[in-house]
Amino acid sequence: MRIPFPYPEINPCDIPERNLIGIFSPSTLKTEKTEEEIIKEAFAHPIGTPPLSEMLKGCKKVLIVVDDHTRNTPVQKILTPLFKELDKGGIKPEGIQFLVALGTHRPMSEDEIRKKFGKDIPKKYPVLNHLWWDISELANLGKTESGIPIFVNRLALEADFIIGIGQIVPHRVSGFSGGGNIIQPGICGEETTGKTHWLGAQFTGREILGTIENPVKEEIERVALKVGLRWIINTIQDSSSRVVDAVAGDPILAYRIGATRSKNIFQSQLPEEADIVISDSHPYDSDLWLAAKGIYASELAVKQEGVVILITPCPEGVCPSHPEVLEMGYQTFEQVNQILGQGKIKKLTVAAHLVHVGRVIKERARGILVSPGISKWETERLGFVYAREPQEALEIGFSLLGHEAKVAVLQRGGEILPQIQSTLKG
Repeated sequence: MRIPFPYPEINPCDIPERNLIGIFSPSTLKTEKTEEEIIKEAFAHPIGTPPLSEMLKGCKKVLIVVDDHTRNTPVQKILTPLFKELDKGGIKPEGIQFLVALGTHRPMSEDEIRKKFGKDIPKKYPVLNHLWWDISELANLGKTESGIPIFVNRLALEADFIIGIGQIVPHRVSGFSGGGNIIQPGICGEETTGKTHWLGAQFTGREILGTIENPVKEEIERVALKVGLRWIINTIQDSSSRVVDAVAGDPILAYRIGATRSKNIFQSQLPEEADIVISDSHPYDSDLWLAAKGIYASELAVKQEGVVILITPCPEGVCPSHPEVLEMGYQTFEQVNQILGQGKIKKLTVAAHLVHVGRVIKERARGILVSPGISKWETERLGFVYAREPQEALEIGFSLLGHEAKVAVLQRGGEILPQIQSTLKG
């Protein structure tokens, strides 16, 4: 069977039908409602809070925190009903400011901001990138109950009310994105983000990915509430990127309901674990820091001692924001923990990322990378086996495991949540 990939520059792959377990992807839902109607209904029926306009009474400065270019949240469609609520709540245009939640990603360009917000919003309102690397832009709010330091963008302290705009999808660090993630890691400093991400590195992907409530998400929510996140609007999109649901209101309660609905969309059941998993990284394709999401999903589908093949373009290479990834390469938890102790890695965010990928391609399976944006030297430096084409990667997989090896294909691997049927029954 011929398997295409969502990248024009990458050739398809032919898999013998006797080897193919199946092709798996998130659901595509049919709904008669438009995206605008779905979003409008979420505003009209907030979860756990009064209408937003009522909560805004007496406020003058509103900070709207929005996810960045790495997410496909339909911000422009959200802003129309949001501005109606702001106006109804008595918020003047001069009291509105936007902050892009970069986490530890690179800043958005002016063109990317216009594409995300529309051409008019950046002309009328401040739209600022979160400068996570600049300590002078951060405020220290102390620590969470468990001792995680809270460094957050100073603009959060100047606002009377903070609103978060994002989406809910499976997430390796926090189980699902959405809710408090817009604050942590969204607009926090690297030290705070490193602590929560390193906490996530203590667990395997099978323990965290797709788990709605977990220790990491709890820490993220503690940070978000202490910073002052009051209200969220989160969309849920299907495999066509169309909005099929949305939740608004309390950052904790709305997230939990939204994550449950998101899980029903992104979960895909496999009849058995695969010897070889082929995954694209779509829609997280710009660099390997993001494209690794396809690796994380594969962990839930591949057998111990199996092979994971990642297909991704990565036009920006390995990771412009964190060159340490290429310097150190992906390693086991024990190796990274030892390097941390020696002081060879300063950023816990990087250490956690190395572990998240290393748990899959070093501890559970072998990793093969097909990426036009990453050279053979870089691929091998990272700890992957290099392949120029998906077909070559599959043949390498068969050479390692035998030509009877069973293959599963994960489409939209950056978001899919594989579940093994036997595990579900158990």
